[in-house]
Amino acid sequence: MMDFSLTEEQQMIYGYGANLAKTFDRKHWLEYADKARFPTDMYQQVAEDGFVGVMVPEAYGGSGLGMMEMGLLNEGLAEQGIPLLSLVIGATMGLSLIASFGTEEQKQQYLPDACSGKTRFCFAITEPNAGTNTIKTNTIAKATNDGRFKINGAKYFITDAAESDYMLVVTRTTPHTEVERSTDGFTLFIVPTKAKGVEMHPIPVSIKIPEVQYQVFFDDVDLGPEHVLGEVGKGFRVLFDALNPERILVGFICAGLGRYAMGRAVEYANERVVFNGPIGAYQALQHPLAKAKTEIELASLMAKKAAWLFDKGEACGGESNMAKFAAAEAACHAIDASLQCFGGNGFTAEYGIFDLYPLARLLKTIPLNNEMVLNYVAEYVLGLPRSY
Repeated sequence: MMDFSLTEEQQMIYGYGANLAKTFDRKHWLEYADKARFPTDMYQQVAEDGFVGVMVPEAYGGSGLGMMEMGLLNEGLAEQGIPLLSLVIGATMGLSLIASFGTEEQKQQYLPDACSGKTRFCFAITEPNAGTNTIKTNTIAKATNDGRFKINGAKYFITDAAESDYMLVVTRTTPHTEVERSTDGFTLFIVPTKAKGVEMHPIPVSIKIPEVQYQVFFDDVDLGPEHVLGEVGKGFRVLFDALNPERILVGFICAGLGRYAMGRAVEYANERVVFNGPIGAYQALQHPLAKAKTEIELASLMAKKAAWLFDKGEACGGESNMAKFAAAEAACHAIDASLQCFGGNGFTAEYGIFDLYPLARLLKTIPLNNEMVLNYVAEYVLGLPRSY
């Protein structure tokens, strides 16, 4: 039986965002976002408070908790208007994979420093010509005669690449044209971002977030077997374990962003007087907010269900995808309804409501566009024929 009532510890984790916002609030986050600079001071505080390594075993400096706790952490931060995407990409997709698939030497080498905030990870999967079709990854890691590897290729839209110390790079050790099964031949590597042959260029984006996007090039990057995460040629299993967590956390983040927007709107609608009373009394504003609230809470519940299944080790692909889809849609609706409450003020920098929309809209496109999410649900949940 599913039980989503929060333990005292989970309530504390969920409430951490409100406590952090007393020092590092939305205004502080925006100051960094305006300059496209990562809020290192905020991230370091999160690390010192023990929340970067939520899903890392205690033996390696983490908290030894699960996806539910990581989701609640991200939801609580977003609810204060201070989402940290690095907690999704680095702390979850990076550290939890090393904790699950790394050798004992890799766990000892990378996890304690990352949990304490001394080092940071990013995740490199998207490519200019592969995009959603990861099967056609063209970044190749070629084995050399001395048992090492040379990586060549390019990645696109890699969050925090230059600001990180290491990146998990998805490669093919066997080209997709030479494998028996399309998922064969993948290998993940832990690559130092300062390694010889790694080149990065920032990608300007029209979204106000502190995390910078990069195009990354690999030119004969020399790596040893100690840099392989998991087994050579069997990396799709490792990669698969990163995809559901990313979508689950997007669900939690979008739920938080939607609540933040609606909270601001309700406060404004109760105070703003036009004609004979507060505008919050008008059903034309009440109904869109009430509908958005309903959508947000439903999406939040689906994210919790997906996290609950993930922590139990059960299949959660359908729930993860549905949570991501529902929450991204709901967040956009909630911000739009909130923006309407503010009228012209909603588009000013002072009130900062419109600033929320581009990020929420982005999450309808990443980490997987909503159209592909619906394709997944149609094929794997409903049992319809594959459409692509």
